[in-house]
Amino acid sequence: MGKTHIIGIIMNGVTGRMGKNQHLIRSIKSIMDEGGIMHRGEILMPDPILIGRNKMKLESLAKETGISKFSDDLDRVLKDDSYSIYFDALITGLRVQNVEKAVKAGKHIYCEKPTAPDTGSALDLYRVCRDAGVKHGVVQDKLWLPGIIKLKRLIDNGFFGKILSVRGDFGYWVFEGHSVPAQRPSWNYRKESDGGIILDMFPHWRYVLDHLFGAVKSVSCIGSTDIPERVDEKGNTYECTADDAAYGSFMLEGDIIAQFNSSWTTRVRRDDLLVLQVDGTLGSAVAGLRECYTQHYGNTPRPVWNPDISQPIDFYNGWLKVPPQEEYKNAFRAQWELFLKHVTFNEPFPWDLLEGAKGVQLAEMGYESWKKRKWIDLEKLEP
Repeated sequence: MGKTHIIGIIMNGVTGRMGKNQHLIRSIKSIMDEGGIMHRGEILMPDPILIGRNKMKLESLAKETGISKFSDDLDRVLKDDSYSIYFDALITGLRVQNVEKAVKAGKHIYCEKPTAPDTGSALDLYRVCRDAGVKHGVVQDKLWLPGIIKLKRLIDNGFFGKILSVRGDFGYWVFEGHSVPAQRPSWNYRKESDGGIILDMFPHWRYVLDHLFGAVKSVSCIGSTDIPERVDEKGNTYECTADDAAYGSFMLEGDIIAQFNSSWTTRVRRDDLLVLQVDGTLGSAVAGLRECYTQHYGNTPRPVWNPDISQPIDFYNGWLKVPPQEEYKNAFRAQWELFLKHVTFNEPFPWDLLEGAKGVQLAEMGYESWKKRKWIDLEKLEP
């Protein structure tokens, strides 16, 4: 067995739901429990330290996960040369200042999206990392979902012919907290805390559209704050100031039209919490988080409009399930492994902070479109 690389990772914000479940437990701890990552005959072994503002939460998390090292003093830990990576899963408004401190300390950067509250700050963050010569990346987890992987393979194999349109439907009912506890944090619904479904989800739609179908050229968006009042984690009622639903249309390279409904105020009657339908001249596909179904031109039924009789066609029939052709890892873990290989072996990692800035740009232009009630063209971001 070859050399073992111990990779120190400062994990800030992992007491939150996403940071704890996806990044700490299902990614880093999972890698550690399986003996690290084998690559080029060598082993990459993460060595995390948990960072947060609440020492009691950190201590509890350390006991739960068996990861013994934690601290509420980020500045002190940043001075420790045994940690080469800084990971940030804090709320968006705190990200820029902490990432900049980590860059000054010489750390490589990996962070959640959105990378900043606005495009200018997101671009500045990219330039800070670039100029410092540190490696950097942004979480773009949906690219590693099994359903999306299957969809991408269909695209690469020419299944669709010319792609005509993409339709995405995302969301579910987030309880207000009055009778049933809310399943998302309260800051999501406070504009002053950088909440809002447009800022949260449009960065996802940007990288999915850019990497699968074609670069986003323009956006038209309408948002809404459907639920005016919710209950926070302490049982206090608060006014919702951020959007909880958004309806976006996007023009892509190649004259592809994409539409996404994003809502925390909808009830699910579809295959999954996120469903993408892609229609092309030769076939269509519907992908969820894990499954993907196809209908080729030769299997397409020929409906005739007649509302006076019950529909004779079962439209769920005639779709074929794409079989699994590989083992699928947790999407967050899959990207973590690629980033650790990027840091250690300089393997390619195109999902950098410039890509993160593109996601913030789409969200910001979505808000501008909503405000002005018009289509907004996206300018090319200059590094």
